[in-house]
Amino acid sequence: MNDTVIKPKTRTKTKVERPKLHKVILINDDFTPREFVTMILKAEFRMTEDQAYKVMITAHKLGACVVAVFTKDVAETKATRATDAARTKGYPLLFTTEPEE
Repeated sequence: MNDTVIKPKTRTKTKVERPKLHKVILINDDFTPREFVTMILKAEFRMTEDQAYKVMITAHKLGACVVAVFTKDVAETKATRATDAARTKGYPLLFTTEPEE
């Protein structure tokens, strides 16, 4: 008899976890013109005129509206860029981010 013991090769699969997603939220204010809000939504979030208008009106009626969902870094960058663009024009428009549940 042969006393050789052969062990089967084991493979370890590493599970890659999906990155956590964050929502970009448009906060309504009573000072920023509607046209400027839609312009920012079209420029920063690549929305059509119709999509931007619907998001802006929803935020106006409800006080806030989810604009889009991205990975954390992208969401924070887009929210900051959109808010900064409004601030440079003197508007108090605010975009925030929060984790998606």
